[in-house]
Amino acid sequence: MLNYLWVFLISMIPIIELRGAIPIGYYSYHLPIIPLTLVSIIGNIFLVPFIILFGGKILHYFAKFEKIGLPFRKIIELGEKKVAKMSDKARTALFWGLFSFVAIPLPGTGAWTGSLIAITLGIDFKKGFWPIALGVCTAGAIVVTVAYVAPEMLKSLLGYNG
Repeated sequence: MLNYLWVFLISMIPIIELRGAIPIGYYSYHLPIIPLTLVSIIGNIFLVPFIILFGGKILHYFAKFEKIGLPFRKIIELGEKKVAKMSDKARTALFWGLFSFVAIPLPGTGAWTGSLIAITLGIDFKKGFWPIALGVCTAGAIVVTVAYVAPEMLKSLLGYNG
Protein backbone atom coordinates (compact mmCIF):
# COMPACT_ATOMS: atom_id res chain seq x y z
CA MET A 1 0.00 0.00 0.00
CA LEU A 2 2.86 2.37 0.82
CA ASN A 3 4.30 1.83 -2.67
CA TYR A 4 1.02 3.04 -4.21
CA LEU A 5 1.21 6.16 -2.04
CA TRP A 6 4.73 6.81 -3.35
CA VAL A 7 3.53 6.37 -6.93
CA PHE A 8 0.61 8.73 -6.24
CA LEU A 9 2.97 11.37 -4.82
CA ILE A 10 5.56 10.95 -7.59
CA SER A 11 2.87 11.43 -10.22
CA MET A 12 2.04 14.81 -8.65
CA ILE A 13 5.59 16.17 -9.10
CA PRO A 14 5.92 18.67 -11.97
CA ILE A 15 7.85 17.41 -15.01
CA ILE A 16 8.07 13.84 -13.62
CA GLU A 17 4.29 13.31 -13.36
CA LEU A 18 3.01 9.92 -14.50
CA ARG A 19 5.76 9.68 -17.10
CA GLY A 20 8.09 8.80 -14.26
CA ALA A 21 5.61 7.33 -11.78
CA ILE A 22 4.53 4.42 -13.99
CA PRO A 23 8.04 3.13 -14.79
CA ILE A 24 9.12 3.64 -11.16
CA GLY A 25 6.05 1.81 -9.87
CA TYR A 26 6.46 -1.05 -12.32
CA TYR A 27 10.23 -1.57 -12.36
CA SER A 28 11.13 -0.49 -8.80
CA TYR A 29 8.06 -1.49 -6.78
CA HIS A 30 6.84 -4.32 -9.09
CA LEU A 31 3.23 -3.13 -8.89
CA PRO A 32 0.56 -4.61 -11.18
CA ILE A 33 0.21 -2.41 -14.26
CA ILE A 34 -3.53 -1.64 -14.16
CA PRO A 35 -3.83 -0.38 -10.56
CA LEU A 36 -0.44 1.31 -10.94
CA THR A 37 -1.67 3.19 -14.01
CA LEU A 38 -4.93 4.20 -12.33
CA VAL A 39 -3.12 5.51 -9.23
CA SER A 40 -0.66 7.41 -11.44
CA ILE A 41 -3.45 9.00 -13.49
CA ILE A 42 -5.42 10.01 -10.39
CA GLY A 43 -2.29 11.43 -8.76
CA ASN A 44 -1.38 13.36 -11.90
CA ILE A 45 -4.87 14.85 -12.25
CA PHE A 46 -5.34 15.47 -8.51
CA LEU A 47 -3.81 18.97 -8.40
CA VAL A 48 -5.18 20.22 -11.74
CA PRO A 49 -8.42 21.68 -10.28
CA PHE A 50 -6.46 23.55 -7.62
CA ILE A 51 -3.94 24.88 -10.13
CA ILE A 52 -6.64 26.10 -12.53
CA LEU A 53 -8.93 27.51 -9.83
CA PHE A 54 -6.29 29.25 -7.73
CA GLY A 55 -3.36 29.74 -10.11
CA GLY A 56 -4.99 32.69 -11.86
CA LYS A 57 -5.72 34.34 -8.53
CA ILE A 58 -2.11 33.86 -7.43
CA LEU A 59 -0.86 35.24 -10.76
CA HIS A 60 -3.00 38.35 -10.42
CA TYR A 61 -2.07 38.77 -6.75
CA PHE A 62 1.67 38.83 -7.49
CA ALA A 63 1.14 41.10 -10.50
CA LYS A 64 0.08 43.88 -8.08
CA PHE A 65 3.53 44.20 -6.53
CA GLU A 66 5.78 46.92 -7.91
CA LYS A 67 9.15 45.16 -7.69
CA ILE A 68 8.30 41.53 -8.38
CA GLY A 69 5.08 41.96 -10.34
CA LEU A 70 6.54 42.64 -13.78
CA PRO A 71 6.93 39.00 -14.92
CA PHE A 72 3.43 38.21 -13.66
CA ARG A 73 1.97 41.22 -15.48
CA LYS A 74 3.78 40.15 -18.68
CA ILE A 75 2.27 36.67 -18.44
CA ILE A 76 -1.21 38.13 -17.97
CA GLU A 77 -0.69 40.56 -20.87
CA LEU A 78 0.55 37.80 -23.16
CA GLY A 79 -2.46 35.63 -22.38
CA GLU A 80 -4.93 38.48 -22.88
CA LYS A 81 -3.36 39.38 -26.24
CA LYS A 82 -3.50 35.79 -27.47
CA VAL A 83 -7.11 35.32 -26.39
CA ALA A 84 -8.21 38.65 -27.88
CA LYS A 85 -6.85 37.63 -31.30
CA MET A 86 -8.58 34.24 -31.29
CA SER A 87 -11.48 33.47 -33.56
CA ASP A 88 -14.31 31.18 -32.47
CA LYS A 89 -12.67 28.33 -34.41
CA ALA A 90 -9.41 28.93 -32.58
CA ARG A 91 -11.20 28.87 -29.22
CA THR A 92 -12.74 25.51 -30.15
CA ALA A 93 -9.32 24.26 -31.22
CA LEU A 94 -7.99 25.14 -27.76
CA PHE A 95 -9.60 21.98 -26.39
CA TRP A 96 -7.74 19.77 -28.85
CA GLY A 97 -4.54 21.78 -28.58
CA LEU A 98 -4.51 21.54 -24.80
CA PHE A 99 -5.41 17.83 -24.95
CA SER A 100 -2.63 17.11 -27.48
CA PHE A 101 -0.06 19.08 -25.53
CA VAL A 102 -0.78 17.18 -22.30
CA ALA A 103 -1.13 13.80 -24.03
CA ILE A 104 2.39 13.83 -25.48
CA PRO A 105 4.48 12.20 -22.74
CA LEU A 106 7.60 14.33 -22.98
CA PRO A 107 9.30 16.39 -20.26
CA GLY A 108 7.66 19.79 -20.03
CA THR A 109 4.34 18.63 -21.43
CA GLY A 110 1.80 17.44 -18.92
CA ALA A 111 -0.90 18.35 -16.46
CA TRP A 112 1.11 21.05 -14.69
CA THR A 113 2.16 22.85 -17.86
CA GLY A 114 -1.29 22.35 -19.41
CA SER A 115 -2.85 23.92 -16.32
CA LEU A 116 -0.46 26.87 -16.53
CA ILE A 117 -1.36 27.33 -20.19
CA ALA A 118 -5.06 27.30 -19.26
CA ILE A 119 -4.42 29.95 -16.60
CA THR A 120 -2.35 32.11 -18.96
CA LEU A 121 -5.02 31.98 -21.66
CA GLY A 122 -7.81 32.63 -19.16
CA ILE A 123 -9.50 29.29 -19.81
CA ASP A 124 -12.00 28.59 -17.05
CA PHE A 125 -12.11 25.38 -15.03
CA LYS A 126 -14.88 23.70 -17.04
CA LYS A 127 -13.13 24.23 -20.35
CA GLY A 128 -9.62 23.54 -19.06
CA PHE A 129 -10.03 20.52 -16.82
CA TRP A 130 -11.41 17.99 -19.32
CA PRO A 131 -8.81 18.31 -22.08
CA ILE A 132 -6.08 18.12 -19.44
CA ALA A 133 -7.65 15.08 -17.74
CA LEU A 134 -8.14 13.28 -21.07
CA GLY A 135 -4.59 14.19 -22.07
CA VAL A 136 -3.27 12.68 -18.83
CA CYS A 137 -5.21 9.46 -19.50
CA THR A 138 -3.80 9.30 -23.03
CA ALA A 139 -0.27 9.99 -21.79
CA GLY A 140 -0.75 7.19 -19.27
CA ALA A 141 -1.74 4.79 -22.03
CA ILE A 142 1.30 5.80 -24.09
CA VAL A 143 3.68 5.41 -21.14
CA VAL A 144 2.23 1.98 -20.30
CA THR A 145 2.66 0.95 -23.92
CA VAL A 146 6.28 2.11 -24.03
CA ALA A 147 7.26 0.95 -20.52
CA TYR A 148 5.35 -2.33 -20.30
CA VAL A 149 3.57 -3.54 -23.43
CA ALA A 150 6.38 -2.98 -25.96
CA PRO A 151 9.09 -4.69 -23.84
CA GLU A 152 6.76 -7.65 -23.16
CA MET A 153 5.98 -7.99 -26.88
CA LEU A 154 9.69 -7.83 -27.69
CA LYS A 155 10.43 -10.55 -25.11
CA SER A 156 7.69 -12.69 -26.63
CA LEU A 157 8.98 -12.19 -30.17
CA LEU A 158 12.53 -13.04 -29.14
CA GLY A 159 11.41 -16.07 -27.11
CA TYR A 160 12.86 -14.68 -23.86
CA ASN A 161 11.39 -16.36 -20.77
CA GLY A 162 13.42 -14.58 -18.05
